[in-house]
Parts: sequence; C-alpha cells; structure tokens
Amino acid sequence: MEQIISEGLAAMGLTGQVPESSPALLARYGSMMLEKNQVMNLTAIRESDQAARLHMLDSAALLRCADLQGGKTLIDVGTGAGLPGMALKILIPDLSVTLLDSLQKRLDWLDEVASTLDLSGVTTLHARAEEQGLLPGFRDSFDFAAARAVADLRLLCELCLPFVKVGGKFLAMKSVDCDEELSAAASGISFLGGKVISLYDYPVPGTDVTHRVVVIEKVSPTPKGYPRRWAKMQKQPL
Repeated sequence: MEQIISEGLAAMGLTGQVPESSPALLARYGSMMLEKNQVMNLTAIRESDQAARLHMLDSAALLRCADLQGGKTLIDVGTGAGLPGMALKILIPDLSVTLLDSLQKRLDWLDEVASTLDLSGVTTLHARAEEQGLLPGFRDSFDFAAARAVADLRLLCELCLPFVKVGGKFLAMKSVDCDEELSAAASGISFLGGKVISLYDYPVPGTDVTHRVVVIEKVSPTPKGYPRRWAKMQKQPL
C-alpha cells in the first residue's frame, strides 16, 4: 500500500508538498481501516490496493485544488471512515481537522487512529450537521468544509456551507457526471452565500476512475435558519 501511495502522490505532483512520512502513515491508516472493517462497517472496499488508490489518493487530490497549508481549519462533514479529513491531516500536519459524524463508534475508532499515528489537531465531533451548523463557534468558522458523501449536492451545500467562513471554501467530492446535479443546485448555492469558482476533474492514479471536486467559495454569510431540519431539506431541497 505504501508504494502505491508514494507512486500515486508522485504522479499527482504532490511529492514535494507533503512530508516524506506521508505514504507510510497513510498506508498504516489504510491497514487499520481494513482491519477494523472486519467488525465495523467503514468501507465497501476490501482490498489494500483499492483502499490506497480510491481512499488515500482520492483524498489527496484535494491538495491540487485548495491551499490547505498555513494552519488552516477544515471540517469533514459526514466523515465516516475519516475521509478525506484524516488523510488530509496526515498530508498537511499543520491543518486543524474536525471530523463530524453521527455515529459515535466510528469517531471512537478515529480517535484511536489519531492516537496511534500520533496526530495532534484532530477533533472528533458526534453531531448531526444540520444542528451543529447553527451553533456559534462552528457556524461561519472554518476555512474549509469537505464532504465525500453521496448525498445530492443541494443537500450537501445546505449542510456544509454554513460551517464555512466568508472567504473560505466548500470542497464537494463528486463524480464527473454531476453536471445536472450542479445545475439544479445553482440557485441554492447562491442563496446560501456560495459561488462555484472551479470544477477540478482528476484521474485517480492506477485506476480508470475520474472524479471531480466542486470548489464553492463562501462569498456572503448563510441566511439565518439554514441549514433546516433534515426532513425539511429532503422534502423541499433548495
């Protein structure tokens, strides 16, 4: 796994931008994930080579479209197995990462990962995003929000943009065939204070998979009362 990650980072032009220890730490994280996956549902991926490419390298691609260096803050909404947040923390040690998830046992495991890999500046948060995004200290507070969830972009934007400070960015990891979804979300993104500034399409090294990051800048504060309750968001997406 370490060799695949090292070669993949080189292919993405990231080798000089991340610590030399990154491939080994990412491989160790991946191994811990696959081992825990035998007793907890963390990922559908079971093979180490696929975990290296479709989890670790896929997460690393965010470094190509966002400057996470310099003590920035990032919240990973619906982090699941810690992706992309934990991987980004390994790649950018001075990044302060908050991993938000609604399942405590996943967060307990992520705390264990951070401790085992000796990572500081990792906070786990047991919460629902639509409730946490309304709270002072979290709302309009982060340089970046990221989400790798499969939810519709309209829902993701309402969940994630409230966390981002004006001038910050929401990094939505999607498939390259999300044009229709993006079009449907356009008015909601604007209403929530966002503006799509770029679409970054990238091949995942060693695969025939191409993914996309939708980069949305926060240009004005999100209106009060948003995000709404989850049921309301699903019933009446922006």
